[in-house]
Amino acid sequence: MPSNDALLKEAESVASTNPKRAEEIYKQILNSSASTSNGVSSNGDRDQSLRDQEGAMIKLAELHRDQKNAKGLAEVITLSRSFMSSTAKAKTAKLIRTLLNYFNDIPNSRQAQIDVLMDNIDWSNREKRIFLKHSLEIRLVALQLEALQFKAALARIDALLTELKRLDDKMILTEVHLLESRVYRGIGNFTKAKAALTSARTAANSIYCPPHLQAALDLQSGALHAEDKDYTTAYSYFFETFENMSSQDDPGALNALKYMLLCKVMLNLPEDVTSLLSIKLAVKYAQLREIESMRAIALAHQNRNLAEFEKVLRDYKDELSSDQTIRSHLAALYDTLLQQNLLRIVEPYSVVEIDYVAKQVGQGRQDVEAKLSQMILDKVFHGVLDQGRGCLLVFDEPEVDNSYGAAIDTLGQIGNVVDSLYAKTVKIA
Repeated sequence: MPSNDALLKEAESVASTNPKRAEEIYKQILNSSASTSNGVSSNGDRDQSLRDQEGAMIKLAELHRDQKNAKGLAEVITLSRSFMSSTAKAKTAKLIRTLLNYFNDIPNSRQAQIDVLMDNIDWSNREKRIFLKHSLEIRLVALQLEALQFKAALARIDALLTELKRLDDKMILTEVHLLESRVYRGIGNFTKAKAALTSARTAANSIYCPPHLQAALDLQSGALHAEDKDYTTAYSYFFETFENMSSQDDPGALNALKYMLLCKVMLNLPEDVTSLLSIKLAVKYAQLREIESMRAIALAHQNRNLAEFEKVLRDYKDELSSDQTIRSHLAALYDTLLQQNLLRIVEPYSVVEIDYVAKQVGQGRQDVEAKLSQMILDKVFHGVLDQGRGCLLVFDEPEVDNSYGAAIDTLGQIGNVVDSLYAKTVKIA
């Protein structure tokens, strides 16, 4: 019977041409190694058998990853449990993390990964592998957040926090509070999102915080400040994140740079976008399509051109719509730009037809009428919508008449004089 090394080499040679045969060989190695490890008395033979098992398992998982077979990869992770039961817990955690990472290269595999994680969390709970269970639950919450399953994610976080506070594991506690903050931001509860982020920072201050975790905390802080329209503070947090991630060649640096550019646009400083992209760290990202989309947004905003802005949103739909942060702030920017365009059109007139205004901005009459009504209520300009004639009547800003205020002040002073005179008469009497 050929050795495991020979079988591994044979499987590797046929993996690209005959993946079915390679899969059979890997499973053969796993079965033979499992029976050998159970029957051997020598520690050396047992260790070699476990190494062969681990190697075959990883190669089989890589095969399924290359074949984009999420179901097959899930089966490998289930198979790995017998191996994990007979090896060190630290090695177990590393192996399962490696196997789960292979799902990232398989498109549309999120649900399969969630199912695998839930299955393995139940197994680790039964086996009393508490730390492995916690790491798997954190991964599960992150996936549920991506899948917008906020209710399930919050329920899992609450259970996790109860256990972690008992164990006092600050590192994992920081990660869980950060995920909690992201979930609350996802459902629009910014008060609780800030409270969770404060808890995460408090936990992080008492330990050495790894650079990637510090970058994630800064990124969340920037996002929450941006939600409060404090774009100056948000920009500083995003810049810290960008520097941190760039130094580690983290792909997340691209998102941080996009948010920095977004802050400049929202601060009405679109001309700063070009100079920002010329700094040393940003040069390598400058030609990417994601950055080109932000540059086009800045240009449209600088020109105050609504039609150009809409064209950019259509041309770069995938880049701009896939990110929740970019999408929500661009919606606010679009609203501001529409308002500026409407003001520019109606300001020269005292009476103007609503149809004409709608035609000039390239929007539907109903949308323009609703926006003009909102602007009048917000006192952006003074006017009345005459729906019978289909016109907007624009008034000059009324001059503030201080007569009444001055009269009240005068009466107040007279009252003080009368009181003073009365006090003097009382003394004389």
